[in-house]
Amino acid sequence: MKDGCSPQGQCGACTVLVDGAARVACVTPARRVAGREVTTLAGLEPARRAAWADAFCATGASQCGFCTPGIILRLESLARRSGADPTGPLAAHLCRCTGWQTILEAARSVAEGTIAPGEPRDYAAAARRATLEGGRPQVAGPHVACGEGGFADDSAPAGALVAVPAPAGGWALGETPDEARRAAGAPEGRRSTLRAEPPLDVPPGDWDCTLRTCWSEPAYLEPDSSWCVPGGEPADPLANGGAFGAKARSPAPAVARRLADETGRPVRVLYSRPDATRLGPKRPPVAGGANADGSGRLAVARTPGIAEAIAAVAPRLEVTEIDIDGPPTSADLRAAGVLEALALLAGARGRTDPVRLPGGGTATAHVGDVIAVEVDCGRPLDEVVLRSYCIGAAHMAYSLVTSEAVATDDDGAVVDLTVRSFGVVPASRTPPVEVTIVGGDGEPTNGSDSVFVATAAATWLARGRAPIWPTDHRS
Repeated sequence: MKDGCSPQGQCGACTVLVDGAARVACVTPARRVAGREVTTLAGLEPARRAAWADAFCATGASQCGFCTPGIILRLESLARRSGADPTGPLAAHLCRCTGWQTILEAARSVAEGTIAPGEPRDYAAAARRATLEGGRPQVAGPHVACGEGGFADDSAPAGALVAVPAPAGGWALGETPDEARRAAGAPEGRRSTLRAEPPLDVPPGDWDCTLRTCWSEPAYLEPDSSWCVPGGEPADPLANGGAFGAKARSPAPAVARRLADETGRPVRVLYSRPDATRLGPKRPPVAGGANADGSGRLAVARTPGIAEAIAAVAPRLEVTEIDIDGPPTSADLRAAGVLEALALLAGARGRTDPVRLPGGGTATAHVGDVIAVEVDCGRPLDEVVLRSYCIGAAHMAYSLVTSEAVATDDDGAVVDLTVRSFGVVPASRTPPVEVTIVGGDGEPTNGSDSVFVATAAATWLARGRAPIWPTDHRS
């Protein structure tokens, strides 16, 4: 079991079986399960557990593996009910990495019994490809789907003090997460009735195309965490996944080390879902206009490194950084600024061109009833992993352009603090994704980031270049 949003009951990471039916543990009172059988993934019959793990590994349905123990139990519950279609029930879960399609493929393979062992896979090569795509060292294999990839809080020592962010600043300590959060007066995770609005205006000019974006939440599922013993090295909050850059500068390790040294005891630093949403970095909002010749002007929330990143791919866009009230931003997030700039230029041209990012591969995308992408990023190393990351990148781009936004109040504080308020497109509304991998002998490079950018541009054109993202703007 994992804790991705407790006690919101909206991410599904803590799902268990209660007398065989899937239940979200964080909102199920213990008194309601007295005398009943509660089963976690570790408690499944070993052959059945192995079947799910093998299927998720074979289809690429698990990347970091944080969400998959809960998802597998949901699928197991459905399989026991005459094989009910899992597409709708997956709305109870958040999976930021895989884009749902490979999860549905794994469910079908288990239902059809088509998980016969194939050619032995080189999991070292698979891990290398995952590392290239995720931007952080990762492991690969069936055990990852069981949540055993090694997350930051998994090995925290028993009896460690727990530290959580206090809403007014600083850190509250307690012997348990509950005690620490009570001491902090931690905010509840709520969804606002406010409308998400783009915070910047398009620079003046006569433009062929304009674009304004809202604040959006990276929505990584494992909240920031770390632990440290006095005089020791803190646990890496990125563990088996890089959160696509969103946790690259997490304060959790430094805080864990400082508090352990100050208290003389091991300390666990834990973010809640509202903490991660309030304090974690967002994509810098942009507002820009561009012409078909590649010229234009782009206003962007002030963010270290963002102007340089945009200039590397769109040198004729004049970038102006603007100070605005709002949550922290980061240029470390996946293609931050770069995606918006290249999409704006594609909109001005009225077509999508192949996308090649600095140091990465080349991708093209077409969006209709199916999202069709092609990627060339050197030796594939492991096509299952590469395909999984490309499908996940296509889903992330489609979701960002069409659906994702969070609202802020007059002071710029994020007020949409629940998983469902982020706007991540569920499995039931995600178009099928077809991936063509151009095999080659070149040095392996990242390919999914180019897929992310290419799919975003193609999605926007398919949506008629609506001037505000998300295009399906929520009221």
